[in-house]
Amino acid sequence: MAEVLYYAIPFFVLLLIAEYASFRHLDHDDDHGLVGYDLKDTGTSLSMGIGNVVINVGWKLVVVAVYAALYELTPLRLDPHNPLTWVALFFADDLAYYWFHRVSHESRVFWASHVVHHSSQHFNLSTALRQTWVPMTYFPFWLPLPLLGFPVWMVLLAQAWSLIYQFWIHTERIKRLPKWVEGFFNTPSHHRVHHGMNHQYLDKNYAGILIIWDRMFGTWEPEGERVKYGLTTQLETHHPVRVAFHEYIALAHDVRAARGLRTKAQVLLRGPGWRPET
Repeated sequence: MAEVLYYAIPFFVLLLIAEYASFRHLDHDDDHGLVGYDLKDTGTSLSMGIGNVVINVGWKLVVVAVYAALYELTPLRLDPHNPLTWVALFFADDLAYYWFHRVSHESRVFWASHVVHHSSQHFNLSTALRQTWVPMTYFPFWLPLPLLGFPVWMVLLAQAWSLIYQFWIHTERIKRLPKWVEGFFNTPSHHRVHHGMNHQYLDKNYAGILIIWDRMFGTWEPEGERVKYGLTTQLETHHPVRVAFHEYIALAHDVRAARGLRTKAQVLLRGPGWRPET
């Protein structure tokens, strides 16, 4: 069922082209400071996306094997013919995504993978395709789902629909949606905040589909001042390999420099901004 995401790729490309064309015909007197596209940046994003797809072809086999083993171990079984099973799956998957996403910002070893997605100083549909080449960090957060009795194919399908949904929210071309939509769902406005390096926007709006988790757990921030995209220390390269592994290299350097096993573990597990006392 993960192939559902691959079937969506041609539509992603068509929408990306349409958005790019919309910027080319934008009246710059009314663009309100939109960042738009840069061809080098978009090329990097597309390269990262292609690499992610290729790597995931093999990695998904491992994920399926682990999920299947857990599903066989548990006595629980949820009926895919029951509509309530699908409702439960929708919320369970979205909650799993929230915590995966939050931990990916709050623990440096996870951030080393996720930072790739935040490395662009642009925010457009191509940014959605800027994905990690080290995708192994995500699957632990979904381990409870097969243990709860959700069939493996349903778990994979839920992951796919979540990623498909999140594609369209990477845009500056949609401002705010009706209040009830903004109140319950992740939207371009919410996700622009998430990609901002403004101080008040850091580590906010981790939602996948539903913004309710951020509201519940205190990580929601509305869009206010103009968003500045990227990292607090911007990555000044378009080289895909450097984008993919720069934080792992920095992390390895900091772990080697740390004194004692406890401090080394803290460097790995604490937030990206944490440094040991000198």
